[in-house]
Amino acid sequence: MAALQTPSPFAGTARRFVPRLRYLLLPTTMSLSSSIVSSRSRDGDGEQPLLPHSSLEIAGARRGLLAGFDSLRRPYRAFPVFASNRHVETIFAAFTRSLPTVAFRRECLRTPDDGAVALDWVSSDDRALPGDAPVLILLPGLTGGSQDTYVRHMLLRARSKGWRVVVFNSRGCASSPVTTAKFYSASFTGDLRQVVDHVLSRYPQSNIYAAGWSLGANILVRYLGEETDKCSLSGAVSMCNPFNLVIADEDFHKGFNNIYDRALANSLRAIFKKNFIKF
Repeated sequence: MAALQTPSPFAGTARRFVPRLRYLLLPTTMSLSSSIVSSRSRDGDGEQPLLPHSSLEIAGARRGLLAGFDSLRRPYRAFPVFASNRHVETIFAAFTRSLPTVAFRRECLRTPDDGAVALDWVSSDDRALPGDAPVLILLPGLTGGSQDTYVRHMLLRARSKGWRVVVFNSRGCASSPVTTAKFYSASFTGDLRQVVDHVLSRYPQSNIYAAGWSLGANILVRYLGEETDKCSLSGAVSMCNPFNLVIADEDFHKGFNNIYDRALANSLRAIFKKNFIKF
C-alpha cells in the first residue's frame, strides 16, 4: 500500500473526509470477497438462492452448518440509495455512524521476540460476567483498533448477548506500543496464536471465538488453516476478507479507490512516524 504520488482529481473531496474513512473501509473490499464466497444463477424464473462456491466445501460444512442459516441462501438486496454502491455506503457511514462510548481496560502482552500487542477488555466484564462466559476476540482491519466505530458496535452487540469481548490491537495500532522493528502483516500469525493461547489460559472454562474484518479476517483465516484440527477456537467469522491481497491492492489504485489507498497509507505512515526510531 503506497501513498499517492500524483495529485488526484478527488483531492479536494479527500481532504474533507479521508480522516474519517480509515475505520470504515470495509465495504470497498466486500465486492472482492463476495464473488469468491458465493455464486448466483439466473434463469427464466429470476434469481436463484445463493449457494456457497463448491471450492469452499469443507468436511460437510454446507450440509451440517449452512442449513440453519436461511438468510445466507437468500440473494443480497442492498438498501436503496445508501448501500447500492460501495462508495456511497462508505462515505455515508463515515459521516453518520456514531462512535459508542466504551470503557476499556488495557492489557499489554509481551511476545517472544520482545514485541508487544495490546488487548482491550471491557472494564466491567470481570465483575458482570460469569467465569465461563463465551469470549470473543475481535481482529480489526488494517491499522484499526478498539477506537474504531465498526469494532465498538460489534463489541456492544456481542456484549449485550452476555459475551466477554476483547479487542486484539496489533503492533502499533490503537496506540499499542512498538518495541521492536518487526511489524505485523497478513502472513504473520504468531501474535494471534499467542493471544488465543493467553485468552484461553485466563478463561479455561470458556469457549473462545474470534471475528475479523478485512486484513484481520485474512490473518484469522490463515491462522485457522495453519492450526487445522489443533485450533483452540470454538468458532470464527471472517468478514470482508480480501482473500487475494494482490487483486485487492490493485483495486485500491483504480479511480475513486485512490482515496481509500491514501487514507490507509496515511494511517500506516502515522504509525511508522510515531515509532521511526525503532525502524
